[in-house]
Amino acid sequence: MTIEIVLLAMVAAFLGLRLYSVLGKRTGHEQEHTPRSIEPRGNERRSLDDAKPHVPDIVPAQAGAPAMVYDSSAEAGMREILSADRNFDVGRFLEGSQAAYAMILEAFWKGDKEELKLLCDDDVYESFVEVIDAREKRGEVLENQLVRIDNARISEAEYRRPVARITVQFDADIAAVVKDKKGKLIGGSLSDAAETHDVWTFSRDLSSADPNWLLDETDEA
Repeated sequence: MTIEIVLLAMVAAFLGLRLYSVLGKRTGHEQEHTPRSIEPRGNERRSLDDAKPHVPDIVPAQAGAPAMVYDSSAEAGMREILSADRNFDVGRFLEGSQAAYAMILEAFWKGDKEELKLLCDDDVYESFVEVIDAREKRGEVLENQLVRIDNARISEAEYRRPVARITVQFDADIAAVVKDKKGKLIGGSLSDAAETHDVWTFSRDLSSADPNWLLDETDEA
């Protein structure tokens, strides 16, 4: 069993785990939308010393292929990342990124700044906070729901020693509802989900003992 599999098992058991448990070492939406650019709770850690490394085959995305692949444009970068960290598992990362996507969106919608601080780099965090503060100033409350993620694929990857950056495009259906503090509907509907196409970039210093992957850029496809 690879380290990535162990980390994903932890995610399945504890949906509140931090981003590193989702994307792992070795292993925003509303009507104003997520701001553009500019992966365990507590101290519990699980020993992963006996996990065996696994380097998956590199399979660029092809027409009709499963979602758990990546575009040919990311192939060179993925090879560099795999060479730098031979315990990294591409498929497991992509699976984990979907869990991270849901966690970050939920924190953004709820205005959970503490959670976002742990999952995002400083620039993205400050952008999220700016939108949250403006929303609170207007007296708005979000009750958004991530209905499903239709597809997720790695579209770009690069390794500029020591930092690895992986960009994932998420195609999802999201239902957006905005209410005032008294619960009165301002706009949106939970029965009418909208197609959303987000492009998020995660980064990690591969030379660091810190296993965290952080969201360091957001955009729309």
